[in-house]
Amino acid sequence: MSNPLLNKTVLPQFKHIKPEIIKFAIQSLLKENRQKITSLEELNEEYRWDNFIQPLELLDDRLNKAWSPVRHLNSVKSSDELREVYNECLPLISEYSTEMGQNRKLFEGYKQITKSDNYKNLNSAQQKTLKDSLLYFKLGGVDLSGEDKKQYQFIQKRLSELKTNYENNLLDSSQSWELILEDDRRLKGLPEYAVAMLKQYAEQKSLTGYRITLDMPCYIAVITYAQDRELRKEIYQAFSTRASDQGFTDKKWNNAEIMVEILKNRKEKARLLGFSHYSELSLQTKMASSYEEVVNFLNELAEKSLPVARKDIKQLKEFAESEGFKEELMAWDNAYFSEKLKQLKYKISDEDLKPYFSEDLVVSGLFKIVEKLYQIKISEVTKDIETWHEDVRFFQIMDADGNINGKFYLDLYARNGKRGGAWMDKCVNRYNINNEVQSPVAYLTCNLTPPIGGEPALFTHDEVITLFHEFGHGLHHMLTRVDVPEVSGINGVEWDAVELPSQFMENYCWQKEALNLFAKHYKTGESLPEELYQKMIRAKNFQSSLQMVRQIEFSLFDIQLHQKNDIETELDIQQILDAVRDKVAVIIPPSFNKFQNSFSHIFAGGYAAGYYSYKWAEVLSADAFSTFEKEGIFNKQTGKRFLQCILSQGGSRPARESFECFMGREPEIDALLRHNGIDV
Repeated sequence: MSNPLLNKTVLPQFKHIKPEIIKFAIQSLLKENRQKITSLEELNEEYRWDNFIQPLELLDDRLNKAWSPVRHLNSVKSSDELREVYNECLPLISEYSTEMGQNRKLFEGYKQITKSDNYKNLNSAQQKTLKDSLLYFKLGGVDLSGEDKKQYQFIQKRLSELKTNYENNLLDSSQSWELILEDDRRLKGLPEYAVAMLKQYAEQKSLTGYRITLDMPCYIAVITYAQDRELRKEIYQAFSTRASDQGFTDKKWNNAEIMVEILKNRKEKARLLGFSHYSELSLQTKMASSYEEVVNFLNELAEKSLPVARKDIKQLKEFAESEGFKEELMAWDNAYFSEKLKQLKYKISDEDLKPYFSEDLVVSGLFKIVEKLYQIKISEVTKDIETWHEDVRFFQIMDADGNINGKFYLDLYARNGKRGGAWMDKCVNRYNINNEVQSPVAYLTCNLTPPIGGEPALFTHDEVITLFHEFGHGLHHMLTRVDVPEVSGINGVEWDAVELPSQFMENYCWQKEALNLFAKHYKTGESLPEELYQKMIRAKNFQSSLQMVRQIEFSLFDIQLHQKNDIETELDIQQILDAVRDKVAVIIPPSFNKFQNSFSHIFAGGYAAGYYSYKWAEVLSADAFSTFEKEGIFNKQTGKRFLQCILSQGGSRPARESFECFMGREPEIDALLRHNGIDV
């Protein structure tokens, strides 16, 4: 019987992935893998790449291609049935992964190859794979034995369950809240598109009036534009208390105990592996060498940013007072008065820009930009493609010679059953199997404003930036030329460098030469007027210092949280966050705010003791883009060098080497500060 999660087309057959077949399919695949691994353990000949490493790669590739679409569906089309079987399979996957990481015979096989005469004949990607694998064996507990080994296995399994529970609580909590308004009286101040969106949200549930949810396009519109202060407070309180014991949230979705247990398990995992705290363990696979280096980096950014941020918040308070606002400026007031101040200073708003950012033009413009940069061609594929929703589109990337470089699914809109945020995930890795290249495939997922009332989807400029950001991740995955899956694309890239290509792409959302390719009025075809563009540029760094210190706050909270070994209660977590805010925050949220309960990046994602990576990589991306600013943003030779030095290399060598290949020197912080309007 063939496995329903594996097929000859490589691409997932989503219509055939039913909850009732998933567990059996995964169990069968894991059983087959274990049997083949047993035969590799008993190999009666010298270990080589072709007879040992490659067979293991094939097993990993098969498992990834089966599990990846299941994991993805659980994120974009969640249902009770799918979630139940996903939660049943997760411990099976975790147990298998831990088992492989602690397999002493496999570890000895890898070591033997690195010490053999054959090692020097391997290419750099293969050698990097071996080096990384030996580290991951060490971090996987291969040297543990007895009770320590069992404890590590339990921790890994439990952490996978806890992270999933955290994410599920956040999704359920977020989607349980809604506010139905019979008329639009409380919606004064909202742009026309936002009012129409809320009306459409109601119609989708066969309701009259207007339906407000915590989907990001809805939340941003209300918190930014609603004149009704109580409405702003209501949605802010709902958003900032998700998955907590505050506000509207059902206590069954409270993430407090889950966070504490996650931290305790991470602490114990670090101890078992010989590290003093979890941040030390986390930094083993990053560019930054120590906790002190990360904190010093963040403190340096804070030192340069805080004076500007304090000035910006003082200006905001004075403006609110000038508008007749006599009360204390609260968290639900900041976005509202900031938008009014921006409009006063720069005479520009999202409402002015949205008509120039329609979905089809933005997407096609994005493609034109990367086509000019990297001499590739992107085209949509509709034949024989299965997706999980009618809005999802599928594309392929071809090089100048007509060879397929990669493929991707594009899922743009917020909807029920889809977790919040935006992300790129791997569907299929690039892999050269017996001289036949398996093209990489990516999932590109956003939660942007959907089409409203028969009109095309119109995006805010921030939403355009989000799309460009995720596509940068996608290019890193799809334009790799590395044939070894463990280090192709984003695989094997240090976590604090993985944001370089994504943040690099954001720069093109501000360049007139790039905007000319897609910023056109969706009705008239008129290009973005020069006057409007100049206003946009002048407003670019409006309150950028506030965004900077906010990211520093999150980063310091994360790294300090994972450096502590005495976290016992939810209060301990709150106290660390409060201490960080006392040091670097210029806006202190109300006591009911439970940001940490929805901080899925570090509690459910891969950013634990690594959230600083966004700022670390932004130094790299801003520095790299400064070369394009000097040589031309579409300079073919510069684009070719970026492709060859960074995008195509994946994790086949240390990220620092790839950066220095492109820049000819080590990274410098000046460009990041300049791009954020902060004096160097």
